Amino acid sequence: MTVKHSIFGYLLGEGFRNVFHNKKSSGASLAIMCATMLIFGLFFMIIENLNHAVETLESQQGMQVFIEKDATDSQITQIGQQLKQLDGVNTVTFVSKEEALNSVKEKLKDQQALLATWDEANPFKASYLITLTDLKLSNQVQEEIKKIDNIASITSRDNTINGLITIANAVRVISAVILTLLVLISIFIIGNTIKLTVHARRKEISIMKYVGATDGFIRWPFIIEGIIIGITAAIISIVILGTAYSLLANAITGSSLINKMGMSLLGFSEMLSLLIIVYLALGIGIGTIGSSLSMRKYLKV
Repeated sequence: MTVKHSIFGYLLGEGFRNVFHNKKSSGASLAIMCATMLIFGLFFMIIENLNHAVETLESQQGMQVFIEKDATDSQITQIGQQLKQLDGVNTVTFVSKEEALNSVKEKLKDQQALLATWDEANPFKASYLITLTDLKLSNQVQEEIKKIDNIASITSRDNTINGLITIANAVRVISAVILTLLVLISIFIIGNTIKLTVHARRKEISIMKYVGATDGFIRWPFIIEGIIIGITAAIISIVILGTAYSLLANAITGSSLINKMGMSLLGFSEMLSLLIIVYLALGIGIGTIGSSLSMRKYLKV
């Protein structure tokens, strides 16, 4: 047990020593890994916010269910309870005839004379505004609503809903393709950088091999070096991205255009946990794989 701890401590120490001893190559690897991770993180956050925007728009879409004018208050209440029990229904909001009239008055502020007679004979019907858990369930929910008594009509922006579903699917596919390409590009660039680092120390590897060191004993300090550089790059990238994103998000969120659209950006803290996992996996994975593959050539003595 003591021997194993001693070997592990030696390999770990050698990994750290390699980082500080070979400052130029380690610095180059760190800089390229940071640059790659920053680009990856930038696209990652843009895509996350696009997905968030689409999901927000989806949550605001639904349908309006109008109730027959002669329905009693108890029947209207019962309809609301039935709507809430339907699969796929997210929220149910009641809109009275008076609220519907007031809403039209608000929109036609300059033409109140046209609405003068409506106060005595309100032409609007009470209704329920419904949002869905999944827009794909729109047709299914409408069919179930039609089975409920005292339903006059259902209005739904089917074209808008279908358009949002198409956009959401396209964003997710494009997101997956872009992030996959960025990962592959990152592996290629950083792998080649590590290969140059290993190549510069090929004589050191050859000497260790000739004096009887095992492949694992030679390889592990380089792997640990790659992991250290990867983790360091991940931490630096997260700090830079977090600071830049927070400043930019505050500026964008405060703009009148965003407020009018009713949109919002994700907070950096909402993406942080996933970003840490992705960055650590990317940094450690690329550092390990890049070091291992780059050394294969020089271990064949």
